Amino acid sequence: MSECKLDHIKEDVKNKYESQAAFLPEDIKPLFNQFFAQEHTQDLLNEVFHLLKKYDLASEEERNARNNRLLLVLKNV
Repeated sequence: MSECKLDHIKEDVKNKYESQAAFLPEDIKPLFNQFFAQEHTQDLLNEVFHLLKKYDLASEEERNARNNRLLLVLKNV
């Protein structure tokens, strides 16, 4: 994934999640409710946004890598 210099607000992350939710594994989806209920650093918001960005277009290998990172991030917030 490429680096982006834009900061994404929680609403951006929520909108990106909603647009990609149909493509995400079922075990990850409930973790987002907990994530959105809390406040997070700008770095964390940006990271989650970019893990979700173009998720639907990612290869299976790339999706697995993103899923692993999402699980790590979402379970530790």
